[in-house]
Amino acid sequence: MIRIGIIGDIGSGKTFVANNFGYPVFNADLEVSKIYKKDKKIFLKLKNKLPKYITKFPIDKNEITDAILNNQNNLNKIIKIVHKEIRKKLNVFLKKHKKEKIVILDIPLLIENKLFKKEDFLIFVKSKKKDIDKRIKKRPKFNSKLLKIFKKVQLSPSYKKKKSHFIIKNTFTEKPVKNEIIKIMNKIL
Repeated sequence: MIRIGIIGDIGSGKTFVANNFGYPVFNADLEVSKIYKKDKKIFLKLKNKLPKYITKFPIDKNEITDAILNNQNNLNKIIKIVHKEIRKKLNVFLKKHKKEKIVILDIPLLIENKLFKKEDFLIFVKSKKKDIDKRIKKRPKFNSKLLKIFKKVQLSPSYKKKKSHFIIKNTFTEKPVKNEIIKIMNKIL
C-alpha cells in the first residue's frame, strides 16, 4: 500500500486536494468532529483535564475554543487526548483499506505528531496567501487569535515544503488540481 500524506498551511485546501485523488482518504479533522459528537470517553477525559471549560456532551466546539483562548497550554492537553484517539482511528482506517493500492492521509499534524512513515510520499499543498486568507475568514468560527495559537503548534509551511516529495499548486478548481495529481501519480507509480 502506498501512503500519501497531504500537508500544507492552515487553509491551503489540503482536504480539497486529498478528495481529488480518487482514493480512500483519512480526514483527521472529520474524525475529530465525530469524536466530539459521539465519544463519551473522550468527553470525560477532556472534562477531567479541563473541568472549567468542557461541560456538555456532545462536546461543544465553542467550549474547546474558549479553553484554548483562555490558556494556550490547554491546546496541548486537548491534542494529547484527542490525537491518541486519532491514531487509533487511523490504524482502523489502514486495516480496513489494507488491500487498496493507495490511501491518502489528510492529517493537519501529520509531521508534528509523527504519523507518517519514512516510505510515505508527502505532498505539500501550496496556495496563494490571499486565497488562504479569504478561505480562513469564511470559516464559521474564524478567530484570528485562535489561528495564531494553532500556527504555533504546527511546523512552518517552508519546513513542510522542504520535507515534501511533491508540491501541488492549489487553485481551488478541480481540473488544474486533478492534472497536477495525474503528473504526480505518474511519477509515484
